[in-house]
Amino acid sequence: MVNLFYLLFPPYLCIMLIQIGDKIVTDELFTRKFMCDLNKCKGACCVEGEDGAPVTTDEIKIIEELLPKIKPYMIPEGIEKVEKDGVAHADKDGDMVTNLVSNGACAFVFYDERGIAKCAIEKAYRNGDINWKKPISCELFPIRAKKFPEFTALNYEEIDICKPGCILGEKMNIPLYQFLKDAIIRAYGEEFYQELDKVFLEIQKEENE
Repeated sequence: MVNLFYLLFPPYLCIMLIQIGDKIVTDELFTRKFMCDLNKCKGACCVEGEDGAPVTTDEIKIIEELLPKIKPYMIPEGIEKVEKDGVAHADKDGDMVTNLVSNGACAFVFYDERGIAKCAIEKAYRNGDINWKKPISCELFPIRAKKFPEFTALNYEEIDICKPGCILGEKMNIPLYQFLKDAIIRAYGEEFYQELDKVFLEIQKEENE
């Protein structure tokens, strides 16, 4: 079941919210154009920010179990950090997030030959060393998921480091939710993604009328 409703924020900014089952998403998932541009942002989302990547209790356990196979792709400071303080800590809101190294980067970051920050967990996955890709919050970014007792809210997080992704997305004309198709399906299933497709078509239809 899909329900549409609107919220009005000053100064007269109207945001459409769409309820799909137990998920509530903003219309920015459909109206925003986005495509990561690593050549421009250099993987800044792995390095900058107030804290590490959100992780669930189950994800922490998975990372701990896979750590011996992930370590070969980590930088020395990251290895030292997780060995000393574990893979995650509670942030100021009490949510669990990955630990950081001294420059504020995620403990699981590494840098490729072009100086682009990437995920050591995903590197181990792509090389066939492990069968788990990375925390779902990382794969969904810049969509942020927030769980409430009766629903999960999916919002677009607008930050300066992702401006190159917005520019490239506009150039390639790729809606945010389509760019993140694989991540959304991994997190919430094929059926949920198909519902997003239906909403996108309805929004396009209304815009063309």
